[in-house]
Amino acid sequence: MHLLTIAFPDFNPIAFALGPFKIRWYALAYIGGIVLGWIYARALLKSPKLWRGPPPMTLTQIDDFILWVTIGIILGGRTGYVLFYNPAFFLRHPAEIFELWNGGMSFHGGFLGCVAAVMFFAWKNNTSILSLGDITTAVGPIGLFLGRIANFINGELWGRPADPSLPWAMVFPRDPLQLPRHPSQLYEAALEGIVLFTVLAVMIRMGALKRPGLILGSFIAIYGIARIVGEFFREPDPQLGFLWHKLTMGELLSVPMVIAGLVIIVAACRRKAAQPVQELP
Repeated sequence: MHLLTIAFPDFNPIAFALGPFKIRWYALAYIGGIVLGWIYARALLKSPKLWRGPPPMTLTQIDDFILWVTIGIILGGRTGYVLFYNPAFFLRHPAEIFELWNGGMSFHGGFLGCVAAVMFFAWKNNTSILSLGDITTAVGPIGLFLGRIANFINGELWGRPADPSLPWAMVFPRDPLQLPRHPSQLYEAALEGIVLFTVLAVMIRMGALKRPGLILGSFIAIYGIARIVGEFFREPDPQLGFLWHKLTMGELLSVPMVIAGLVIIVAACRRKAAQPVQELP
């Protein structure tokens, strides 16, 4: 044991049990992210001054949308993890695909599932895809923050080896090498959660929602940058390791996000702000 490292807190990944049912912190993180995100989304729609004209959708519609986006995140996140990070394992053990706590979820897959939910819901309800995307991504950092905290509690997705003199270096119990490492889950919680939420919140207060797509593009680009930075401190998944030019899967999937986000930002800045036609009840 390295004397200068912090002992990893002895967290129980199971928050509490109800008879035979075990409720994990990972599940609570998703539930908390969805509920808090829903509350924040309603608050944005209740503030007409944030929009140019009436808000783009009703409170009833955002309530209905929560179910759609929840399904999109879960299906997309798990499918993304299976396909991007460990297809060979799940091909041999297909039943474990449904064990969401085993391996976890892929953000990039969850994001694609979220995009599909936004597009289909907006089409069905005749509302702006870009404005709905703005609302969805404005609340996204809440779930990202809680998800990274759950990763930390579970003692998974730990960081790369760190200098033992680093004051916050940790030895994770499940690390077979028992090396002092960066608590990269906390770095990512700060970057993808706190920093991203703060930047988007400031942009919203400055009128960004009046430019449909601006928050959406900013979220995509800033998240991509934050994820790339975080990957410099995060240990690559052991079944993948380093890939092309010693980049990780997370970095390779994030580069297109940065490019796509910048394109959407430019398009949003050039486009005249839309005039929503629906009013709150």
